[in-house]
Amino acid sequence: MKPTSLLIRTILCAMLALPACTATAQAMLTEQNSPVIHEEQLRGDVVVCGGGLAGVCAAVSAARHGAQVVLIQDRPVLGGNASSEMRMGIVGTLKDQYQETGILEEMQLRNFRYNPLQRYTLWDDVIYSTVVAEPNIRLLLNTSVNAVDMDDSRIKAVRAWNTNAYKRYTVAGTVFVDCTGDGILRLSGAKFRHGRELPTEFQESYLQEGGDAHTMGNSILLQLRRTDEDHPFKAPDWAYHFTDDDFGYPTPKSTTPGIKFNYKRLYPKDNNFWWIEFGGLKNTITDANEIQYELKRIAYGVWEYMKNHPDGRCKNYDLDWIGSLPGKRENTRYIGPHILTQNDVTSGGHFSDVVAYGGWTLDDHDSEAFHKKGRISVEYKTPDGFGIPFRCLYSVNVPNLMFAGRDISATHMGLSSTRVMATCALLGQAAGTGAALAVARQTTPDGVYQHYIQQLQSQLEDDDCMLPYRWRKPSPLTLSAQTAQANEPLRNGIDRQWDGQDNGVWTAPGQTTVEYTWKKAQRLPGARIIFESALKVRSKRMRKLEATTERVAMPPMMAKSFRLEVKTRAGWQTVYEDTENYLRLRRVSFPTVEATALRLVVTSTWGADKAHIFALDAL
Repeated sequence: MKPTSLLIRTILCAMLALPACTATAQAMLTEQNSPVIHEEQLRGDVVVCGGGLAGVCAAVSAARHGAQVVLIQDRPVLGGNASSEMRMGIVGTLKDQYQETGILEEMQLRNFRYNPLQRYTLWDDVIYSTVVAEPNIRLLLNTSVNAVDMDDSRIKAVRAWNTNAYKRYTVAGTVFVDCTGDGILRLSGAKFRHGRELPTEFQESYLQEGGDAHTMGNSILLQLRRTDEDHPFKAPDWAYHFTDDDFGYPTPKSTTPGIKFNYKRLYPKDNNFWWIEFGGLKNTITDANEIQYELKRIAYGVWEYMKNHPDGRCKNYDLDWIGSLPGKRENTRYIGPHILTQNDVTSGGHFSDVVAYGGWTLDDHDSEAFHKKGRISVEYKTPDGFGIPFRCLYSVNVPNLMFAGRDISATHMGLSSTRVMATCALLGQAAGTGAALAVARQTTPDGVYQHYIQQLQSQLEDDDCMLPYRWRKPSPLTLSAQTAQANEPLRNGIDRQWDGQDNGVWTAPGQTTVEYTWKKAQRLPGARIIFESALKVRSKRMRKLEATTERVAMPPMMAKSFRLEVKTRAGWQTVYEDTENYLRLRRVSFPTVEATALRLVVTSTWGADKAHIFALDAL
């Protein structure tokens, strides 16, 4: 079966698992027996507002840890800035060994498997598949939150409107997670900031001015297509019509190490046109329509200028797609018990309650953006994998409000590094896992920080989220086993190559050397495995040129098929087998069995002579 067919089958299977819509005979509907607006009451342990990568990872992680989740998304697709509606490439840490894993890596590998041509609309459905496969999630698309019901200082419920179904929802919950970016749950009275701090408030040396409502702007992106033909392009009359004079200004490079100046790049090669940016001097929420129109005028004008330029720079390109929905960088930031600052980032973020990390530069875009003649952003180098604390992910004054994404508790400068989507995905997974833990322990997010932060950190690490300045602790059963010296890296807790060390085991298909033994029989209900997924392969993140026939391939050293065997009194027996694995993290369960040994046997790879394994844990 073709991968695209498998993707469709995955979606259909997940949809079939939803409550069935039973057809019943009824009278013709009229104004007498049918309301125009329908009302529906829902409840979730965790209510996630916003379905970008932060919201998706928050919802999926909370659901996998036992919470009943309602995920509310105001668009017809999931993914936010990464979706087909905006098509922004996913970026995060800049160093290979720090590449983000967890649910984000799971979705990227699923995309490799089911969307090898990397089509954005299929990428939307890869994200969708990840969500609808979770039975604990109720997904509401095309649904916008527009009100909040309070019980004293706590959020009791959110109210939302579905534009397609003409339906009003009231969604009650225990913990609410705002992943909208715009911070709609500020309706609760939660404390927030919008704009730039004064440089003196947190002694942020990279902030040259502030104390205002200025932000980074929004962008509309272009996608180009290579072509053998060459045709001029005519922009609409309402678009800008640029000339060389509009771009005739000096573009000096920074002479200070660790600081980079960025300018408009009016050439097609490897260009995602982020600099078609506007809105930082306006309100990127309330002025959204005006900003969208201005960005359209700029985008069409930029392409007309580039395509028709006499130097032929775009001779082999056509405009394949232009965005309509601007991608947002910044507007509102909640206030939590800790506000992440420039100095937290540059010092490495050594927090005892670390739950995520960043690695992008402090990338501050000028509020004037495209209309500025000169540099429009400045990047300041940051430490690799700086830590982000849990205290940045929940409200200082609304006890059951959490947040993840670009509305976390940070200064304008701190946000300039954490706002990128791979970091937002990690923040979402941390917030969702923390929310589920708060529900399970019948406490607040602050109660999790006070009493259960180590449990939260361990859960994140078990879910393949690396946390800086510490390593995962393998299970006691794993550490008590005997194994060959060559297998010791499988239980060092470092589930990736690190500082030149392999930290893994290479095994050829059919070999039975990856084995743990115990002197006495142990009760074994399952295992946790980390296969290598080639974290250095940046092409997992969608292409800037979509119209191509080049197919991506699964990481060749990943195990495609494997089995787990245990040794009982009756000898070796297979307790689990998979013939088409495509994931890095595999947590598998099987009927509990008493055994004196456990082994992993890889039977095929995705192309390499040997498979690479980073971890095997007996659970």
